[in-house]
Amino acid sequence: MPPAPVLDVRVASVLDWFATEARDLPWRHDDCSPWGVLVSEVMLQQTPVVRVEPVWREWMRRWPTPGDLAAATQADAVRAWGRLGYPRRAKRLWECAVTLAAHHDGAVPRDEEELLALPGIGAYTAAAIRAFAFGERDVVLDTNVRRVIGRAWRAQPLPPAHLTRGEREHAASLVPDDAAASVAWNAGAMELGALVCTARAPRCAECVIASDCAWLAAGSPGLDAAPRRTQPWHGTDRQVRGRIMALLRAADAPLNISGQASLEDIEPGQLDACLASLVSDGLVTVADEGRGLYSL
Repeated sequence: MPPAPVLDVRVASVLDWFATEARDLPWRHDDCSPWGVLVSEVMLQQTPVVRVEPVWREWMRRWPTPGDLAAATQADAVRAWGRLGYPRRAKRLWECAVTLAAHHDGAVPRDEEELLALPGIGAYTAAAIRAFAFGERDVVLDTNVRRVIGRAWRAQPLPPAHLTRGEREHAASLVPDDAAASVAWNAGAMELGALVCTARAPRCAECVIASDCAWLAAGSPGLDAAPRRTQPWHGTDRQVRGRIMALLRAADAPLNISGQASLEDIEPGQLDACLASLVSDGLVTVADEGRGLYSL
């Protein structure tokens, strides 16, 4: 029997660290269903854990299976999404539930191609579901994992804007062959990036792989010079869309958006454009065009 492959010392250190420092998150519990993992991964896209956890708990209480959500309406899903942001994710999650109920007997598949065929499921989410819901060996690459690998192995302050083939191949080479260890590595690297090896203020003194980090050994170069990814908010179309959605979520009947006093500070042209974009995205419905009434 050939000897087990030797783990990179940094991978081994992350595994040891994660075994004792992992946050107790409900979608990591052994009794969490694959559907619960799928929901968590969609909610966690561009949204911090602290905001996701209470919404996830309520969502799973209300719709513990894909069939439960499929029996509800898209408007129900968008309302329950609340202020997590990017409400198209709620629409896609509802569409995903409908597809699972109709074509997969209400079960989340573990096959990669079947997962990628589901609404709203891309390469990252499919890999995360396979790893965290089914314990499969896969390469789970979110921004946190890419940042940890880029710093510790390649002395890069921040990962490139777009994932390259070379970067993915290098990440794949680090994943342990053992399935359970591979899952722990994917989750652990993600956790280290979220809590310690953060984008702008890394806590290197607390990092379990600091002594073997290529970026730290090089003097932590480039972070100050790296372009900051700012996201202006006030007055943007995204903010206006959010304000429209908040009004419609709270309404129990169709609304005349242009007649809402709380939106009077928005230029009519921007308001109309944002409303039209929400209709185009399938998030808002024209209830009565002649009277200018809209609903979820």
